[in-house]
Amino acid sequence: MKAIRIHEDGGPEVLRYEDAPDPVPGPGEVLVRLRAASLNHLDLWIRKGLPSVPKPRTLGADGAGIREDTGERVVINPGIERGDRIIVVGEHMDGTHAELVAVPEGNVYPLPETLSFEEAAAFPLVFETAYRLLVTKAQLREGEWVLLWGIGSGVATAGLAIAKALGAWALVTSSSDEKLERARELGAHATVNHLSGDVRGAVVEATGGAGVEVVLEHVGEATWQTSLQAARAGGRIAVCGATSGPNPPAALHRIWWKQLTIYGSTMGTHNDFEAAYELVKSGRAKPVVDSVYPLAEARKAHERLEAGEQFGKIVLTIP
Repeated sequence: MKAIRIHEDGGPEVLRYEDAPDPVPGPGEVLVRLRAASLNHLDLWIRKGLPSVPKPRTLGADGAGIREDTGERVVINPGIERGDRIIVVGEHMDGTHAELVAVPEGNVYPLPETLSFEEAAAFPLVFETAYRLLVTKAQLREGEWVLLWGIGSGVATAGLAIAKALGAWALVTSSSDEKLERARELGAHATVNHLSGDVRGAVVEATGGAGVEVVLEHVGEATWQTSLQAARAGGRIAVCGATSGPNPPAALHRIWWKQLTIYGSTMGTHNDFEAAYELVKSGRAKPVVDSVYPLAEARKAHERLEAGEQFGKIVLTIP
């Protein structure tokens, strides 16, 4: 089969479109012939060696295609539960940026004709992650405000779709006015440019000075202090990443003064995936596809994601 693999850590230049051995399903596994897969920041981290994984490694967590043994259209849940651990497709095992992948049968779900392969590949990891953060952990409810940093990223865009489906109010940020305009088209109730504007001021204006009930925090050092300031008394901050650095100013006094709750989370359980998938299948939450590249052009896809140019998910099509 053809696959996108890395043999060393580094930039987009280490990606190889090459022949690789066909995977052989183990006990309880099924083989999926992939038609579409998407990129996540996880792919960039693994490519760079953060963490370094055994090589060669086929990248990719998300995918949709045809189940080889039944001919059924399916989508893959990339989070494999093993006891208290969650094994991630493409990180702890070979992934979906290939013509074939072997995964546990319990991680394969029927795909209705109403969803294209590209749409299906665009939602699993980020929707599962955002659902667990916002709903399972932070218990975001109808009528509450949520602050979403960096709209256009996969998890923030999924968070906006989920918040809208729940009837919550979303305040989103970006350094791009064009992305903010797109977010308003998708249902954001308030927007602010976090480079040229005042995020704290936007929160005060939107919430009447009370602050937001929930913050989805995935940026880290650059945003943490403002996240603590933006949360209202008794608010919840759900953390799934730190793209700008993992060691922000702690400002511990704000946590106890404001009675804040901090939730940490990564990926999700089968229950989280199934709940997020139900929102997608019902049409209440729609994945956003930014752009589509052939599998052989994965390097261009990586370059676009690394530059932060995307709004939504970058998808690879697999003939």
